[in-house]
Amino acid sequence: MTLKEQIDIERLPKHIAIIMDGNGRWAKERGKPRLFGHRNAIQAVRDVNEACAELGVPYLTLFAFSTENWNRPVDEVGGLMGLLGQTLKNEEVTFLKNNIRLTVTGDLAKMPTALYNQLQGVVNSTRHGTRMTLNLALSYSGRWEITEAARRIAKEVKEGRLDPDAITQETFGSFLATAGMPDPELLIRTSGELRISNFLLWELAYSELYFTDKYWPDFRRDDLYEAILDFQHRERRFGKTSEQINKK
Repeated sequence: MTLKEQIDIERLPKHIAIIMDGNGRWAKERGKPRLFGHRNAIQAVRDVNEACAELGVPYLTLFAFSTENWNRPVDEVGGLMGLLGQTLKNEEVTFLKNNIRLTVTGDLAKMPTALYNQLQGVVNSTRHGTRMTLNLALSYSGRWEITEAARRIAKEVKEGRLDPDAITQETFGSFLATAGMPDPELLIRTSGELRISNFLLWELAYSELYFTDKYWPDFRRDDLYEAILDFQHRERRFGKTSEQINKK
């Protein structure tokens, strides 16, 4: 029985988030520049995107570029922006063909104008996709997202449209960039690093964390299936006891 055949389709995570890490180290081990690793990571993105859509995972979020990544060497940042633009151009038809909706989460005001317009074009052209939502976290950080939500809430309170005493966790969640999406049930991070790196700090509160030593360019469908199988063997208690969870 293959790994895919072992997956319980009735117990799929509704939302999988992935920190795609290790491109630079993958390239360095091969004596190549970092951008070589980013280019070779595109196949991993395709494999995971297609596998999630085929399985029936409703939401997939990929951490593609953090706010801190703007501090990387100018040549690398420029190369990444160009690579992203070319990938969007190549994949838009595939998204439309496979009924996949693209959304983008992050501080997009920092993106180059041409790339920003291209992103918005693909987001608009795929907006009716219902098979799966692929959410790209670009120029994103969890602290940025929470700060922006707090700022928007403060403005609503100041202008009299929101009662401070009526603010709940649900209220706060509705002001986040990911509003309307379920929180990720499974977070995958590649490359062996054991941290979440300022990613979806609010949304990951009860996510199951899965770490693999594989660099992202080597990550394939079977690696995704292994992560999902591991998720399905975990007991998710949400603060309750095992006895409460397993009570008939």
